[in-house]
Amino acid sequence: MKKLINKPEDFVRESLEGMAAAHSDLIKLNYDPTFVYRADAPIPGKVAIISGGGSGHEPMHAGFVGKGMLDAACPGEVFTSPTPDQMLEAAKQVDGGSGILYIVKNYSGDVMNFEMATELARSEGIRSLNILIDDDVAVKDSLYTQGRRGVGTTILAEKICGAAAEAGYDLPQIANLCRRVNLNGRSMGIALTSCTVPANGTPTFELSDREIELGIGIHGEPGTERTAIKSVDEITEILTRSLLEDAPYSRTLREWDENKGEWVDVELTNLPFTKGDRLLAFVNSMGGTPISELYIVYRKLAQICEQQGLQIVRNLIGPYITSLEMQGCSITLLKLDDEMIRLWDAPVKTASWRW
Repeated sequence: MKKLINKPEDFVRESLEGMAAAHSDLIKLNYDPTFVYRADAPIPGKVAIISGGGSGHEPMHAGFVGKGMLDAACPGEVFTSPTPDQMLEAAKQVDGGSGILYIVKNYSGDVMNFEMATELARSEGIRSLNILIDDDVAVKDSLYTQGRRGVGTTILAEKICGAAAEAGYDLPQIANLCRRVNLNGRSMGIALTSCTVPANGTPTFELSDREIELGIGIHGEPGTERTAIKSVDEITEILTRSLLEDAPYSRTLREWDENKGEWVDVELTNLPFTKGDRLLAFVNSMGGTPISELYIVYRKLAQICEQQGLQIVRNLIGPYITSLEMQGCSITLLKLDDEMIRLWDAPVKTASWRW
């Protein structure tokens, strides 16, 4: 294993220390429990947005803490969910009196721990709601999850909902917006190589030089198919067609009902994209793929969308939700409306995202 680390057990802490030192004007780092939060938090009257998950996916989530996105991020160890006490203490730190929205990727550990954090926060008088992101069309059930995994749409929701919070939306409004973003987003990824978790020291899975894994998860979970390597146009065609041809997807998710004061089952359905839709196209590096290759993916993606009568009106290209040094990419398509476009274009200033 060749990595720029000291001890594997210090990997997450030392990385966060470096980030906090480099961006002390934007973020602060709390220890015991660990979380990253906005340097200007709490902001009175503003809904605070918190997300988190296992480390190893940087810059998600700590790199997105700042004006226009997250108020706090709770990092677990590599590919390991953060704990409820991390989320509770983060909520206490950033609550400005208008409540907390937790944006949660649909992985079993994350779902369970964020639900516990919501209950703990409410027991201490902090309003909080959870919205799950489950946008990965590759598999319905896989390792670490029940239902579809939460991937690329997560950070699109963080950007759009973060802008809404800055604009003064209240907690139910932001929760409804986040749910709508999730219902309009679809993602799928591809791996050319595995990655190596520092504590393990060996690749998570094995791929020969002539193999690729379609539909891979961000932790190295198996995808839909292991196949012979293909050209980038062929790979892009497979990923894009999987998103565009995805049938209506219905499922039951748990959300906190403030009126009833309990968890309730919510029936949700994603509808397919249709001709004339306006899209945000997000081409993401899994960590080891250069930008030049991502633009080749985007080139083919744009061609296919145009042929299908879909209009890409916004895009995002780069390493935003990674899997350590894995080579590969993912594509996320999000159907936009006027409100989402306005919020997407709003100013943002974080360690890893500024405009």
